[in-house]
Amino acid sequence: MSPLSDVGDASATSAFRRRFRLHRHEQDDLRAKGLGAVLAHARDVIATRPAPARPVQDSRPTSSRGHPVFVAPHATASCGRCLEQWHGLPRSRAPTPEEEAHVVTAVARWLRI
Repeated sequence: MSPLSDVGDASATSAFRRRFRLHRHEQDDLRAKGLGAVLAHARDVIATRPAPARPVQDSRPTSSRGHPVFVAPHATASCGRCLEQWHGLPRSRAPTPEEEAHVVTAVARWLRI
């Protein structure tokens, strides 16, 4: 598993990652629900939606709008195949509790910006 500081430094240099921002309604949602509730939702998403090693619809993009939990993984390279490439987490199995915590921490750091 790659240290979050390394992932953050690398994603900060990525033009693709830097373009992700929370829109007004997503910011309002974050403020209304609070960071704790949004991170609880992130934990649920990460724990209940592990990506298979070879998804059936591999070309179908992961949602990146509508909720802070959908935007933050793209900004932090914590979505789909990016977990393996950027974070060093294998796609061939569900994440361990430690790996889930790693991803939630990455999301939390980005949402606090």
